[in-house]
Amino acid sequence: MSVRRRAAALAITSVLCGAAAPVAVAAPSPSPSAPDLPAGLYGTKDPTYDGVWRQSLAFLAQKVELVTPATQAVDWLVGQQCTSGAFASYRDAARPCDAKTVADTNATAAAVQAMVELGVHREVVDNGVSWLKSVQNKDGGWGYNPGSPSDANSTAVVTGALGRAGVPLADVTRADGKTPYSALQSFALPCGGEGGGAFAYQPDRDGKLEANADATAAAVIGAMGKGMATGNANAVKAPACHEGSGLTIEQSAQNGAYYLAKTLAGSGHLDLPPMPGAEESDPQPDFGNTADAVVALASSGHKDKAAGSVAYLKKHAQGWAKEGGPAATAQLVLAAHATGSDARDFGGVDLVRQLNATGPAPAATAVPSPPATAPSTPGDSSSDDEGLGIWWIIGVGLAFGAGIGFLLSGRRKNQQL
Repeated sequence: MSVRRRAAALAITSVLCGAAAPVAVAAPSPSPSAPDLPAGLYGTKDPTYDGVWRQSLAFLAQKVELVTPATQAVDWLVGQQCTSGAFASYRDAARPCDAKTVADTNATAAAVQAMVELGVHREVVDNGVSWLKSVQNKDGGWGYNPGSPSDANSTAVVTGALGRAGVPLADVTRADGKTPYSALQSFALPCGGEGGGAFAYQPDRDGKLEANADATAAAVIGAMGKGMATGNANAVKAPACHEGSGLTIEQSAQNGAYYLAKTLAGSGHLDLPPMPGAEESDPQPDFGNTADAVVALASSGHKDKAAGSVAYLKKHAQGWAKEGGPAATAQLVLAAHATGSDARDFGGVDLVRQLNATGPAPAATAVPSPPATAPSTPGDSSSDDEGLGIWWIIGVGLAFGAGIGFLLSGRRKNQQL
């Protein structure tokens, strides 16, 4: 999910959903002034709605570039976790979580993914997983906050986290057979017509699905059972849109990839939706969601279809990434890694150096970046990420064949379970 959309959505949900959150956890802590930002936190902007998210993305991007973050930075993220296992978007860790603390499934899932990739603090991973499983919706998915309706982005990022943590699919299969994958597929648009193959964020009030590129990129990654940090893989055959009912989750993911490839084919980038109440204006490029779409295409076997977008990002996204801070820079690093590009010379910019400069000096770093074909280290997403995704898909197939009756209609994004 783009930094812009995430911050806006969290701001809204903290107001609308805070009272509805059944247990857990408080509106984000009051916004600290810049001089009072906690030691160890990446970035200098207000962390109220994205502190845990941007820290986690920074760690994921550093890990794929063989950078070890400072202990102080890791400790800060660990300290954000509530005793329930949940993370808020950001909180004052000097005060314990209470009934007013608003738990954030996206922040929790991102932190779990970061800790899995770093290979430290397994207790944080296990506690986060336990909490995520406890707030799964009846339809098999997740919303931003516990108790809120499932959406494609949240379901995808949680799916990626659970997959990376090695959670068996059976552990998140409801009694009626609904799974995170069937929840993702419920947001998928059929082939043909406007937005065919895409995923919606959520149904509108009338139950209609509208194509959403942000949700599609996230859903493709989650549907593949992968996390936000995916490894570089060779391109396979061109994406195609699979028609009919009873699609497998992989087919739904490929449908999403088909939509993204088609949408990016012209300009090489996605566009920002018009702001509510704004006067008519020319579309503006959406760098964050374009980077996410690149990762989605690469993770689903179509990095060749992302080449034009990578070239566009190299040429145009530098200012956005620097201004956007650690999360924005991390998105470009992850896009570069997923496509075998050099993040240390991305359009003439060393993204790794730029990312490292937003937080405490790393404990260790590899310079220069290893080639794209270098062997992966244990726990690196470029090696075992694919394996977990495959086993989750196999788990779905086996369960379906055994007559358990999983709902596998219209699969969703590949990223985050």
